[in-house]
Amino acid sequence: MATHELDITTMAHGGSGIGRVDGRVVFTPGVIPGEVVEVEIVEDSKKSLWRAQPLRVLSPSPHRIPHIWPEADIDKPWATRAGGADYGHIELSHQRTLKTDILRDALRRFGGLSGDLVDSLEVHGVPGDDEKAGLAWRTRVTLHADPEGRLGPYAEKSHTVIPVTTLPLATENIQTCGVLDSRYAGAESVRVVDALSGVRLIIDNQKPQELSEFVSGVEFRLSDQTFWQVHHQAPEVLQGAIKRAVRLDRLDPAAKNADLYCGVGLLGAALAELAPSTLSLTGVESDENALPYVMQNLDGRTDLTTVADRVDRWLRREVGGLSATSAGEWARATVILDPPRSGAKSDVISSLEKLRPAQIVYVACDPVALGRDTGLLNQAGYDMVFVEAWDLFPHTHHMETIATFVRREV
Repeated sequence: MATHELDITTMAHGGSGIGRVDGRVVFTPGVIPGEVVEVEIVEDSKKSLWRAQPLRVLSPSPHRIPHIWPEADIDKPWATRAGGADYGHIELSHQRTLKTDILRDALRRFGGLSGDLVDSLEVHGVPGDDEKAGLAWRTRVTLHADPEGRLGPYAEKSHTVIPVTTLPLATENIQTCGVLDSRYAGAESVRVVDALSGVRLIIDNQKPQELSEFVSGVEFRLSDQTFWQVHHQAPEVLQGAIKRAVRLDRLDPAAKNADLYCGVGLLGAALAELAPSTLSLTGVESDENALPYVMQNLDGRTDLTTVADRVDRWLRREVGGLSATSAGEWARATVILDPPRSGAKSDVISSLEKLRPAQIVYVACDPVALGRDTGLLNQAGYDMVFVEAWDLFPHTHHMETIATFVRREV
């Protein structure tokens, strides 16, 4: 396909820079705003939106650094370039500047927000990450096996396995465990978990094993196949953010409090620590394998009810069963909302609008989904009063945001 010289003007959420050719928007990975690059158009099926791959950087940004993962650098042909470190060519502090710009833009453009709450918002680095240049933080890594049994990530936007010899974002324990030195003929994937008990390899659908993680000195039980935050400091960072986000004047321990998409209870435990008495809490999680661990992890801290179901279905049942008593319990409730990357979406927010909890603490890993849901919550009668963002995924475009929404009193 054709090549073009492209001025990169802004960064899009998703890791690509934006330029224009003859009025068309062109998305290109591996670049930085302010650069001029030579690109090859690789997808032009849409009239006003093209996708390109960089061939050469003609005028580099002062924030460009040698890629932290050479196997993912743009000097590799794009079809053989490892995916998973799409900001690895950008100075770490500037990565956070770009993420801050993207998050602010999403909250303004999709959420309709303005003013100091958004203007003063910054994406914070995790303590200790700068000293390690943003490396060696990932405690969970999923690798795929090629036909010869060699392991690596997929190429960008592909299911082609790219065998690699290094994993710079993984913890030092994973980097030195020798997982990349072996062949895994016949396997499809190998998940590597760095836990307190050591590094574990989970090959394909291997039987789950229990393990422990400690957060601020408190033990959490889980399976090596249930969800857990991948940054080694993320659990403590998120628990701290929850404690700052919750409005204590709206926290009623006896209300219909809910931890939605609760996982193994990490965030619910933080909420329980804030309650002046035993917290009544319903944990809703679609992964049935996680629920026994919620019960273990919150035992003695909460009056806990667990529900194995999709959050949207459970909320619809709650709406359908509303009575004068339960409506009052919901009106005093605190809800933790930690949806997948796609966000809570309209069905969940529509039900919450009818249930009218006093406050919603939203944990988001996608700024655009958060922006969209902020707009929906605003229409549902909720105002954002707190927001905090963390760079829990250095050298990638991902970030984590914690926001509090309180019900608008009419």
